[in-house]
Amino acid sequence: MKRREFLIKTIIGGTALTFNFPLFSNEKNYPDLVVVKGDDPYQITKEAISLFGGMRRFISKGDIVVVKPNIGWDRKPEQAANTNPYVVKAVIEECYKAGAKQVKVLDNPCNQARRTYTRSGIAKAAKSAGAKVYFPNPRHLKKVNLKGEWLKEWEVYSDFLEADKIINVPIAKHHSLTRLTMGMKNWIGCLGGNRNQLHQRIDQAITDLSAFFKPCLTILDAYRILIKNGPQGGRLSDVKLQKTIVIGIDYVAVDSYGATFFDVKPEELGYLKLAYKRGLGEINLEKLRIEQRKV
Repeated sequence: MKRREFLIKTIIGGTALTFNFPLFSNEKNYPDLVVVKGDDPYQITKEAISLFGGMRRFISKGDIVVVKPNIGWDRKPEQAANTNPYVVKAVIEECYKAGAKQVKVLDNPCNQARRTYTRSGIAKAAKSAGAKVYFPNPRHLKKVNLKGEWLKEWEVYSDFLEADKIINVPIAKHHSLTRLTMGMKNWIGCLGGNRNQLHQRIDQAITDLSAFFKPCLTILDAYRILIKNGPQGGRLSDVKLQKTIVIGIDYVAVDSYGATFFDVKPEELGYLKLAYKRGLGEINLEKLRIEQRKV
């Protein structure tokens, strides 16, 4: 059964959306995380995917794939408020090489979508790689029973519900409310409605969303990271050149590794601590097999 068919039946049936972790077997003894450093964001993304077993490990021929970057802010790539466009381009290309029928790119930005998509460079990069780039359309919102511990239901863009596979491609950056924002918080961009209401219990909301949206892969863009004045920054002095890509199936582990770029312990982040307690992933990096490469 295709993922989109499963999700539709799950929503109609009113049952909880649950998965057994991990989603993919480790029959070839792949590492838990791959971390690649280098000067070219496009090349280190390609290298990270290759070292993690290649995109064919995750994407099947004929799949409709949604790539979910952070396109939240009207900022240039150098300002590190959005996912690096060359990282997005590399991911899309690898999806098509693996046999994807169609790759979509979508986010619900905080700033006006046409500005963020253009100024971030993501729309141009995604289209050049053959992806379909969609602005958030309110007519595509569906109220979904999330059955979270705190967040029970919310409006979700149907593009994410109907895809066969989702690849989460966040950027690592500072956030004034949650301290850091990476993969788990990136799911807020899949929602409509008054998202400011989620700030009441933001760590619980992030954890509930992460339990619902289960990507086949999380690819953390830490080429440039925003170390202060997040989530939108603005000054180049807020940016640190980290030149790193982190890739994994366990999104909790990916975010936990990303926290180290900011000298933050994973257990210091409320949503990571909650996710670990709920069995959504691993925050103890010493328990993980991590392959690192410099190119």
